Amino acid sequence: MFRVKKLAIAVTATAIVMPSSLLAETVTLDELVVTGTKQETSLMDLAGNTATVNEEAIKLLNADHIQESLSRIAGVNIQRGNGAESLVALRSPVLTGPGAGGAFLFMEDGIALRSAGFANNNGLAEAHYEMAGDIEVVKGPGSALYGSNAVHGLFNILSLAPSAELEREIGFSVGSDDLHKVKGTISDTVGAHAYRVSFSGTDDNGWRDESGYGQQKVTARHDYFADSGDSFRTLFSAFNLNQETAGFIKSSDEDAYEDRSLMETNDDEDAYRDWWSMRLSTRWDHELANGNLFSLTPYVRSTKMEFRQHYLPSRAIEQNEHQSVGVQAAYYVDLDGGHKVIFGTDLEYTEGSLRQEQERASYSYFGKNRQQGIHYDYDVAATTVAPYVHAEWQLADKFRATTGVRFEHVRYSYDNNVADGTGMADGSACFAGPSCLYNRPADRDDTFNDWSPKLGLVYRLAETHSVFANLSRGHRAPQTTDLYRLQNQQVVGDMDSEQLDSLEIGVRGDANILSYELTAFYMKKKNFFFRDSAGLNVTDGKTKHKGIEASITIPLGEQFDLSANYTYAEHKYDFDNAASGVEDGNYVDTAPRNISNVRLGWDINSDSRAELEWSHIGRYYLDPSNAHQYDGHDVVNLRANTQITANLAIHAQIKNLLDEEYADRADFAFGDYRFFPAQDRNVQVGATYSF
Repeated sequence: MFRVKKLAIAVTATAIVMPSSLLAETVTLDELVVTGTKQETSLMDLAGNTATVNEEAIKLLNADHIQESLSRIAGVNIQRGNGAESLVALRSPVLTGPGAGGAFLFMEDGIALRSAGFANNNGLAEAHYEMAGDIEVVKGPGSALYGSNAVHGLFNILSLAPSAELEREIGFSVGSDDLHKVKGTISDTVGAHAYRVSFSGTDDNGWRDESGYGQQKVTARHDYFADSGDSFRTLFSAFNLNQETAGFIKSSDEDAYEDRSLMETNDDEDAYRDWWSMRLSTRWDHELANGNLFSLTPYVRSTKMEFRQHYLPSRAIEQNEHQSVGVQAAYYVDLDGGHKVIFGTDLEYTEGSLRQEQERASYSYFGKNRQQGIHYDYDVAATTVAPYVHAEWQLADKFRATTGVRFEHVRYSYDNNVADGTGMADGSACFAGPSCLYNRPADRDDTFNDWSPKLGLVYRLAETHSVFANLSRGHRAPQTTDLYRLQNQQVVGDMDSEQLDSLEIGVRGDANILSYELTAFYMKKKNFFFRDSAGLNVTDGKTKHKGIEASITIPLGEQFDLSANYTYAEHKYDFDNAASGVEDGNYVDTAPRNISNVRLGWDINSDSRAELEWSHIGRYYLDPSNAHQYDGHDVVNLRANTQITANLAIHAQIKNLLDEEYADRADFAFGDYRFFPAQDRNVQVGATYSF
């Protein structure tokens, strides 16, 4: 185990760092982004807000968790659970419980990591962000090219492209509390074939009792350029996680997270998460004689997961899985005058299942009867058909419009494998009271049809300055767990698609002495599905969201630079629900109004860079009634990287440099404060060798 006191001075002394190109969060106006239109588009011409963490920053960060990368983007707030787990906010509160995973679209090279109706709150863990080429984040409802789950926005992890010449690299890292990491890549181009195989592995003993995990990821990419001009890009990704999970620390004390000895304990020693997934896709691009482009991307995916629901009183074991086959088809048309039109259709078929079983004896808690044995056991077949049109119009020399509309048809065919209703799984009556908590619908089919229109405008004030506006609607059909893992107070079939309407306006530019982007947004959402602090499902919530986001980069002479992101947002309930303590105008729980991230970079020479980072999370309420709150926190990190020789680079980090006592996540539920505590000051060092 590494002791911080012994290594802190050594790490600080080696704060010799990476090249100046590592200023990854600079608002680079000639930067090309691909997620918004599925083609390379200049950031200056984008009618909306897309942010990027580039390859150089990803290497500098050498992140243990994707939260470390995404905290550099305004509007994003990732709360870490234990191990690889996380909860996500993107122009939103941190969403939890049923439906939360479906509020965001998680993708790798434009293919969703999971099927739309089978999302998981921790879904970003599957992405190979450790070896990515770029991470792109689209804030607010996605364009017409993206459908279900892109309600508050989407995350697209882009694979690292193959190299033109032979490249081989392997890296090792060791850190506090027996953390060991390895990663590597091999790439080359031979004639018309280019390939890259990347892998990463983590073995973390955990800083809390019985909280270690092992994780492995591999990505293999093959690009082929045919003599006909056609191109093929094939991507295979696989992920495995075996985790001993440390759950919430529960306390009646709102400041319990400041008790370091308490925070290191684990009352959930039997909690775990085993998770496996794979994806395979091939994109075929064919240029027609008229110069237009046809693109076809078939894909398959499979994922399996088993874990203990340590965060719920039943502590049940959940097993879920799904397998999908799908295809994305698009026809790109370039018209005279600079106009572009994309006609496309997304098709997907998925078969999934879920089983939830309680080991502990039947009991009653908070007025709810939880029975021993099977709570749910069902299969679902899901079909999605989604045609769309996306068009870009050059209305004048400096004025550009984007329009689009997407229709999404989702059909679920549900098959219950145990007794219907709220009794025991064998059909007998509930052990106590009129019913048990868990409500199992009878076999049924459900269909959802949603339209998502988009309108965006961009006006170039000058060559390096532009203003933009975007009006869009995001939808998501209910998740399968929303529809079929019901509670006894819910009515079967009484649920509609979640809908969010968004308006944003912004300005971005480069004034030589600084690069900047400033955006304001206002959104309203209905049919919001959430679980309140008493564990009750609410299916018809309404919320409203408004805020501003600012990103700025300033060079400070030849060697220093300053980058900052700031978000001020108000997320409020827009309805009343007395049973949940919700009043119209209350702040949504777990929604800090102020979030900021500031980074001071120092390019000591062309091969060395250091970065000092300050992250701030403002205070936030822990329950819908706004009766309990967390005071927020400030965290400082120091990282460095330097090229020792042409083949050898070393890196070092001190995380939580000031040894702040804080909670990665706080909430209030079932009568207690609950905390996922943050790790104290910790150190990581490593090296990368190219050969």
